[in-house]
Amino acid sequence: MCLNDNVILLLKRYPLPITRVKKKVSRLSKLTEKTLFWFSKPLVTSYTGMMLNMDVHQKCPFPAGAKIIAPNHPSTTDPFFVAAMLGHQSHILIKDVLFNVPLLGTYLTHSGHIKVEEGHGQEAIDRALDLLKTGKTIIIFPEGKISPLEGGYNKVRSGVARLAVASGAPVYPVGIHLIKERIHAISSTVKGQQEIGYWYLRGPYNVTVGKPLRFTGDVEDRELVRDVAQQIMYKIMRLAYESEQRWYRRTGAIPGALETN
Repeated sequence: MCLNDNVILLLKRYPLPITRVKKKVSRLSKLTEKTLFWFSKPLVTSYTGMMLNMDVHQKCPFPAGAKIIAPNHPSTTDPFFVAAMLGHQSHILIKDVLFNVPLLGTYLTHSGHIKVEEGHGQEAIDRALDLLKTGKTIIIFPEGKISPLEGGYNKVRSGVARLAVASGAPVYPVGIHLIKERIHAISSTVKGQQEIGYWYLRGPYNVTVGKPLRFTGDVEDRELVRDVAQQIMYKIMRLAYESEQRWYRRTGAIPGALETN
């Protein structure tokens, strides 16, 4: 055994203080994330139970282990409602502006959610990939921003496809339908900039979770990534329409139904 091997063995047996500090910080961070999740879970669940007429239809149960949840994005409050629907800890890719909101930003940071900064999307994807490797659940909104208030969807971005292809984790498309007239546009100043949040605070909230999709291939193949992103978004749109039709049937507004596989 050479000298270098002996040094490596010694370092493994007697780690340097900085290594111990990093491990302790990592353990503390994970404990904080879990604590905040279990503290916030009953609060959000109680809110959705009292203020939302939340109707969730799943085509199959969520398995344990790594998975990607990919919903459409009609309101600012979607990340919290979708996370509450899951019932277990998840990590959400969220636009960086929310991390600058007092108290909310602190909560998001210490809960282990992922900040997405303009021009630094790959850094957020890399962080999400690391979490998927450890069996975590990732929530990503493929549109990248709030859907148009007048209806329809934004052009799908490549992030969800790159995440799916690079990780091999199953993608669960989620279609959300809500009453757009009940969305409240709330303006606020965050770090000197005027921001508008589209908050859905009360009313029907209809969700359909589709069957898992799996993708393989070269994540550097742009055509493949574009095709995968479009496939996922198409499924989301179909599921959102199904959520809408189910709400109409339940309320008796119109007859008919659309079922998707």
